[in-house]
Amino acid sequence: MEFPLINLEKLNGEARKDTLEQIKDACENWGFFELINHGIPHDLMDTLESLTKEHYRKCMEHRFKDLVASRGLDAVQTEVKDMDWESTYHVRHLPESNISEIPDLTDEHRKVMKEFALRLEKLAEELLDLLCENLGLEKGYLKKAFYGSRGPTFGTKVANYPPCPKPELVKGLRAHTDAGGIILLFQDDKVSGLQLLKDGQWVDVPPMRHSIVVNLGDQLEVITNGLYKSVEHRVIAQADGTRMSIASFYNPGSDAVIYPAPALLEREAEDKSHVYPKFVFEDYMKLYAGLKFHAKEPRFEALKASSVNLGPIATV
Repeated sequence: MEFPLINLEKLNGEARKDTLEQIKDACENWGFFELINHGIPHDLMDTLESLTKEHYRKCMEHRFKDLVASRGLDAVQTEVKDMDWESTYHVRHLPESNISEIPDLTDEHRKVMKEFALRLEKLAEELLDLLCENLGLEKGYLKKAFYGSRGPTFGTKVANYPPCPKPELVKGLRAHTDAGGIILLFQDDKVSGLQLLKDGQWVDVPPMRHSIVVNLGDQLEVITNGLYKSVEHRVIAQADGTRMSIASFYNPGSDAVIYPAPALLEREAEDKSHVYPKFVFEDYMKLYAGLKFHAKEPRFEALKASSVNLGPIATV
């Protein structure tokens, strides 16, 4: 069972068809894949990594240690089920950036992160169009579906997972699916920990230098009416080394109305019994906030019950 590794450079040549097929297979069977030759300069990634790790050491590490000590987490004897062994902060890029408000970042760090986010945004939109191509949807369909009145939301969660004395009792990050659209992750290439659930088994997402790991969120499952599924994943805390994770979320705008693509429903006309709900993305996020670490299916069911007010799903 080999984790899907996609060489994006091959889209430009004779191997385009095969590369699209690899992406299709990864979306249908894994919900995750890893990209190489994605067009983001390696020196930009190296600079961001070094600035992120330095910022953690200087500004966040002591706070995390204080928190751990105050909660007695370094001496736990039983499994901790309500907390994650991670130190994080969040940056919003779209619809408007808040990077100038993030405390303790140097000017260079802000500049590099802005540049990286711009390139990731472009990559996310390119990937959405490749998904459209594989799904037989018109180019731009998914971007439009995410648009809302002010465009998509796009933000980054910067996380560090420090060494944990009891990794068997505390998860780095508990198992969950991602609520949003398409997620692009720049992860540590030396310290592993990210795992996804495939066929009932936890599978490591291999750390690889300069790669971008991509996974699909709940909204793509809804729009594809379950053809592509968001997949449960978690981070295992490690006894040695601090793992860096820079995860960027390209999500629908808060007022975007999300529903299965009519063209896909047409094709599956013989089975109308299982159609995903229609809802406003912000309503999904309110539900998700309290149920992130629970199964996603009840979230969809709850929205199905309340989606009658939004009217029927149009079919082409």
